[in-house]
Amino acid sequence: MGQGFPECGVGASRPVRAVVALGSNLSGDYGSPLDLLEAALSFFSQAGLPVLRRSSWWRSSAWPDLSANEYRNGVAIVEATMDAEATIQRLLEIERRFGRIRGRRNADRTLDLDLIDHGGRLMETSVLTLPHPRAHERRFVMGPLAEIAPDWRHPRLGRSASDFAAEAVIGLDARPVP
Repeated sequence: MGQGFPECGVGASRPVRAVVALGSNLSGDYGSPLDLLEAALSFFSQAGLPVLRRSSWWRSSAWPDLSANEYRNGVAIVEATMDAEATIQRLLEIERRFGRIRGRRNADRTLDLDLIDHGGRLMETSVLTLPHPRAHERRFVMGPLAEIAPDWRHPRLGRSASDFAAEAVIGLDARPVP
């Protein structure tokens, strides 16, 4: 079994590297979804999740409703000193701070933060599944991740971000924003 970042411990008292996917297709109180994403990402450190690396922003059609607003996406690798459950709760708090209102699945949103990996941990609870169960199928997640961590290995499947980016089946039009 491979690990996302095997050099990091998994315990809450020891920092781990966590992979967070960011997405937006509504600007909320900001000029554009990209402005909102930049503001959210700059807030991560204040929220206790300092950014170690970040991808460029990518664009892709909405999925599964291609008629919805186009998305902007990216990936950040953050340092988490809290366990996976606390990390996802912190991400949900950040979403709310930036105007996210949860409703219909796959609806337009100001901010979507997904915890993709948390120190290579495998878990499945009613609140959180790690690694994220569908991230490896999505080019708008794996493309940005391959930019900053091409050798990242899926903790359950053992394949690299680069492999998944090349073989993704969802978000095939995803590409970096010029």
